[in-house]
Amino acid sequence: MSSHRIACIPGDGVGPEVCTAAQDVLRACADLFSFSVQLDTLPWGCDYHVRYGSMMPVDGLDILRTYDAIFLGCVGDPAKVPDHVSIEALHSIRTQFGQYVNLRPIQLHPGVDTPVTTCTPQTVNMVVVRENTEGEYSRLGGLFYPDQPHGFATQLGFFTRTGCLRVIRFAFNLARERKQAGGRGLVTNCTKSNSLNYSMVFWDRIFAEVAAEFPDIESNAVLADALTMFMIQDPGRFDVIVASNLFGDIITDLGSVLQGGIGMAAGANLNPERTMPSMFEPIHGSALDLTGKNCVNPLASIESVRLMLDFLGQKEAAAALLRAIKQVLAARAVRTADLGGSSTTTQVTAAVIAALTADRKAAARS
Repeated sequence: MSSHRIACIPGDGVGPEVCTAAQDVLRACADLFSFSVQLDTLPWGCDYHVRYGSMMPVDGLDILRTYDAIFLGCVGDPAKVPDHVSIEALHSIRTQFGQYVNLRPIQLHPGVDTPVTTCTPQTVNMVVVRENTEGEYSRLGGLFYPDQPHGFATQLGFFTRTGCLRVIRFAFNLARERKQAGGRGLVTNCTKSNSLNYSMVFWDRIFAEVAAEFPDIESNAVLADALTMFMIQDPGRFDVIVASNLFGDIITDLGSVLQGGIGMAAGANLNPERTMPSMFEPIHGSALDLTGKNCVNPLASIESVRLMLDFLGQKEAAAALLRAIKQVLAARAVRTADLGGSSTTTQVTAAVIAALTADRKAAARS
């Protein structure tokens, strides 16, 4: 029997609630598909910072290094810790563990409504591959005489050939996998080289080099601002989008609206070489106004669990979990307020587990 050790960092706000949902689903998958999980909860976050002066222990990365994967609820409580301080731990995990791919599936499931009329389950089925360790979020720069009339700030982005090559190649390989599964096989380069005359010109040059390595995969380039327009006007034109750190961050939040809201949006921070643990998280943030009300949508966290299971090699469990999510959404009976319902976080989680269990029993009978 395979076994997986998972570090769970609930974090702040609604983090503990969605973390509980994720853990419940992980345990159900383990029971139904004959593998074991060890789930260790690490109480790190803004409350930890208030008490100890940091978002995690000094040896936090060494602790996380021993796990097979990490589940993160969410981080942020600006009344306790400034956002640019609380986010530092997340950036450290991503960079120190070589999680250079931020994978954001954007798919509209049947039974989910979206305010964007061009979006249907047939037109919204794309994946954004966001570079996750360098680019505009490199954390380089400085403040110089900020309170003086001549004060200024610099924020530096850096793009390495290695960093660009590996994330763009990942996007093309993913497009090839999707094409083999019946998809289109198209990689769109989200760029802004008309204005960013060094970084994005360099990025585009490397994109063209990688595209030449994949003659079986279509490719094109769209400026970031135009791309956001096209995502609304014609979402079906996209399959795999590869983007730098900042642009990927922006377009995936827009993508969450296409798929029914931020409560549906999952993310994976991947170390594709598996030399360090990867981290999986919903992208909805800490939602402090919903904390403790048992009303937050757990589906982004449950979808993050699905991404984790798939990455850990539990393909059968991941596929069954996706079917269960789709079944619950299509039935329109159990859903949280953001999707137009009145169900609790706990009820939605229970409904997914019930559908998963029924799916497994049906498969056993067939």
